[in-house]
Amino acid sequence: MRVLLVNVPHPAIGSRIPDDHLPPLGLLAIGGPLLDDGHAVRLIDGEFGPMAPADLVDEVVAWSPDAVLFGHSGSTSGHPVIAEVSRAVASRLPGVPIVYGGVYPTYHWREILAEEPHVTAIVRGEGEETARRLVAGLAAGADLAALPGLAIRRGGEPFATAPAPAIRDLDAYRVGWELIDHARYSYWGGLRAVVVQFSRGCPHPCSYCGQRGFWTRWRHRDPVRFAAELARLHREHRIRVVNFADENPTASPKAWRAFLEALVAENVDLILVGSTRADDIVRDAEILPLYRRAGWQRFLLGLESTDAATLALIRKGGATATDREAIRLLRENGILSMATWVVGFEEETDADHWRGLRQLLSYDPDQIQMLYVTPHRWTPYFRLAAERRVIQADRRLWDYKHQVLATRHLPPWRVLAWVKLAEVVLQARPRALARTLFHPDPALRHAMRWYARMGRRVWFHEIRSFLVRDRRATDGPSVAAFWGAPQDDEEEAMRPARRAGGRA
Repeated sequence: MRVLLVNVPHPAIGSRIPDDHLPPLGLLAIGGPLLDDGHAVRLIDGEFGPMAPADLVDEVVAWSPDAVLFGHSGSTSGHPVIAEVSRAVASRLPGVPIVYGGVYPTYHWREILAEEPHVTAIVRGEGEETARRLVAGLAAGADLAALPGLAIRRGGEPFATAPAPAIRDLDAYRVGWELIDHARYSYWGGLRAVVVQFSRGCPHPCSYCGQRGFWTRWRHRDPVRFAAELARLHREHRIRVVNFADENPTASPKAWRAFLEALVAENVDLILVGSTRADDIVRDAEILPLYRRAGWQRFLLGLESTDAATLALIRKGGATATDREAIRLLRENGILSMATWVVGFEEETDADHWRGLRQLLSYDPDQIQMLYVTPHRWTPYFRLAAERRVIQADRRLWDYKHQVLATRHLPPWRVLAWVKLAEVVLQARPRALARTLFHPDPALRHAMRWYARMGRRVWFHEIRSFLVRDRRATDGPSVAAFWGAPQDDEEEAMRPARRAGGRA
């Protein structure tokens, strides 16, 4: 079959502001197995330009596909764009199956199938094996109801087939790197880049995380094979930056150390960036020089709150002393720290924001990323936020960079003011400016300056959008009324893979 993978242009600030674009790993992960099955596969990446929806539809139609597969890592905020483009494609290509996959459709399959009749099937959970079976089934005209991991219509009503098992061996499915021109993708200020996953899932129970349940359980690639793949991308395609999409790549100390050692042995000049937990950094204090030799230049650390009650509420399991020590250790070993700070978990006051700002200053991170809490109905946090008011009904703005929930004690403009103040204070304080302008390590100085340039653009863009473009409701619906019933009982998207001996 002629299978077309479509990455629509995303409206989120993180997609539109940077001059760099990263390849759509999720669609490439689907494309590799389909290529190996003998299908003709092509990727259209609408992020470049970005492409206008009409132009994107024209290019889809011109290729005459037998099936069109949509997906986007932006999930909730990307859905309205996918809905618009897929609807237009279906009207121009009647009878061609439209398939949709990703986190958002995995959980909102009922509404999508009820409201968007042009969607043929939804892939729920991991897509590599499910997409292979689905495309084979479409080619053979088989009954899709017998295939696990799908949501389809049966008797005109939305119907979910049995959950697909989580993939045990992540190395059994390759990424279809040949579907992209590597020269078009960059990060870290114009350096050729890719997105990868060493692991999937996270063993920690943070109640607000929309990814943990999607992957069902934590698993990892073979450390040596994974290092060899990164080395090959560097040698054959001149890749310089590797952006890890993992939620928690360092969860297994043994596997993680094996990967670092294997990558050092490959002797390639790579820049590694990604996210992890502060307690894993503290755990690995003695081997952080190995991190640096492997190429790590920045870790994003989720420091969602300094308040013990809030940490308990969201089941973060962190501690301020650990957070501070992790940042110190990273700096000591020549690795930048980016502190992610999420506001809005509770009904904060001015005093809460002031206390949070002082705590962030005491952490002294190299970079800061301020986000707004965004509830997903398949997470346990949804029940805690169910009665809070939604002030942003445009789902394209549910990207963590826009306020979507009302705060009882502060109007939206004052919450924005606190967030913008924190960013200025953290990034423009003398110590941070000195690192940005005069960091002794040229590579880290480049990274600091690149992020500072992008941060300035985002800072002004967010204020301008708040004042001029974005519209907020003054008396919006509750979260429960906006999204519907909670789905935390469906949080695990797939069946746990069976281990030897029949145990999950």
